[in-house]
Amino acid sequence: MLRVEEIYKDYDGKPLLKGISFEVRQGELVCLLGSSGSGKSTMLRIIAGLEEPKSGRVFWNNLDYTQKSTHQRGFGLMFQDYALFPHRTVAENVAFGPRMAGRSKAEIDASVEKALATIHMQEFANRSVIELSGGEQQRVALARALAPDPCLLMLDEPLGALDHNLRTELLKDLRKRLHDSKKPVIYVTHDQEEAFALADRLLLLNEGRMVQKGAPEMVFKQPANAWVASFLGLGNLVPGRVIASNQVETELSTLELAVPAELAPGTQCMLLLRPQDALLGERATSLPGHLRAVVRDSVFQGDYYRLEVLVGSTLLQVHSQEDFEINQPLSLAWSQSTLQCLPLLGTAP
Repeated sequence: MLRVEEIYKDYDGKPLLKGISFEVRQGELVCLLGSSGSGKSTMLRIIAGLEEPKSGRVFWNNLDYTQKSTHQRGFGLMFQDYALFPHRTVAENVAFGPRMAGRSKAEIDASVEKALATIHMQEFANRSVIELSGGEQQRVALARALAPDPCLLMLDEPLGALDHNLRTELLKDLRKRLHDSKKPVIYVTHDQEEAFALADRLLLLNEGRMVQKGAPEMVFKQPANAWVASFLGLGNLVPGRVIASNQVETELSTLELAVPAELAPGTQCMLLLRPQDALLGERATSLPGHLRAVVRDSVFQGDYYRLEVLVGSTLLQVHSQEDFEINQPLSLAWSQSTLQCLPLLGTAP
């Protein structure tokens, strides 16, 4: 099991990582998720031994690895650009790690065979990597990372160089390959779709701090703060002020909902109004305090229409099963159980 404790890192005197701590268990796939510059790749490089932290420790199975060199750690790292040798065969690329580790020819051949079997590419062993598609190259890069039998596997934006359609195609296959490896895996990405499709657990980083961690479903349903909800694109965020334990004042209206105990009266907050939870028309008018809106746009999305509606001076997005005319008036509401009051900033365990 990997454990990192209170990792700090500065660049040019400016803090980049600010007290990052987490664990990765055997066979678990953990995604480090955050925007560019949040410190995700630097965290991987510290774990791999390619960079030193300002302070903090890296443990593997309760042994302190902080001062160990990269080759002593036995961790595998797969980069975004794959870094394959273009004029060597698939097998020669996959053999690179075991060969550098000084293993015998028989051990190298066995490692290559096992790694290629894991990605179902045994028949490609003697093919040049420049003859492969982007998806096939991605699988070879994964096999090369697996071939030395690392105790921990780390992948840094491995699908970032691929187009959207190919990424979508590979996600399910990649998850299976990684779980089949039985390795603990750290997967770095800024793409929410990748993270939710792959991860057993998410670790969200913002400006070098861990702002939330947990199972994808929990993070989706219970974002820790407004930044998490905004980054994940969970819905409309409306500024508000807590005026009681069950009331928040906004420019839309004063809304009743469950307010977290840590948000005292007078505290500024954000209300999360998820588009898919909006009640429209007669369903809205049955609730007290429903809102009066005007439709500004309607876009067909296949399973629903995405409406942009104006409530006073606030533009909101809602989902509808029927189309509406531009400038058509519309009653709009959210039930108390679907409204969420979020702190503006802060971290979560």
